[in-house]
Amino acid sequence: MSVCSNFTSMQGPNLHKRLFWEYDFDRIDWQKESVGIIGRVIERGTEQEWKELIRYYSEQTVINTLKNDIKFLPDYSINDVCHYFKLKPEELLCYIRKQSRPGHWDL
Repeated sequence: MSVCSNFTSMQGPNLHKRLFWEYDFDRIDWQKESVGIIGRVIERGTEQEWKELIRYYSEQTVINTLKNDIKFLPDYSINDVCHYFKLKPEELLCYIRKQSRPGHWDL
């Protein structure tokens, strides 16, 4: 895989630094912080970056993280995830939590 000049290739996935603006990119622990990384890339990344997540962590790990560990995603990301991974919203922890915590406008 060729590395674009906008990407950094260390031991971690080949992701753009713009996704991690508040971190010291070169010190990210890609394994220890995988839940946050997967959530961030799913919410703000491109399809190419989603594919890189899958390459690096495996599709099953990304799906399991979405189902069991990601506590929040905006509605548009939930829709994109369900379409891309062929999942139902009810399978995602973030969707389940959203349904159990209606906002004041849902009363």
